[in-house]
Amino acid sequence: MKPLHTNTYKQIGYLFYAVAAVDKNVAEAEVETLKKLVKQHWLPLDETNDIYGSDAAHQIEIVFDWLNDNEQAAKACYNKFEDYYKTHNSVFTAPVKKLILDTAEAIANSFSGKNKSELMLLAKLSVLFKEH
Repeated sequence: MKPLHTNTYKQIGYLFYAVAAVDKNVAEAEVETLKKLVKQHWLPLDETNDIYGSDAAHQIEIVFDWLNDNEQAAKACYNKFEDYYKTHNSVFTAPVKKLILDTAEAIANSFSGKNKSELMLLAKLSVLFKEH
């Protein structure tokens, strides 16, 4: 698989934060699920390192944590990911899209199941991936 750029991982962090924050509440269970899935699935994905020599997939968590600490708007974070995706969709292979969808779904499910706002955002993401 073609390695992902550090900035791609950052944009994925924006997306996962949007999924967790779309209901205006980021639950600890959502944060724990994200961290677990980054460790299990995203870190082994490729060997890309960031400018500090760390696995670039850590950027997902770093961006997510910063957004959460600064209580950023979920809609703006999703739109940032969507804009990036539309201009760089060639880097999002079918396996990467599947991993993104699986991770987003797990985040949404981690705290008392998916609510309406999470379902709508997941559907919007799924349509985005099918259209481009």
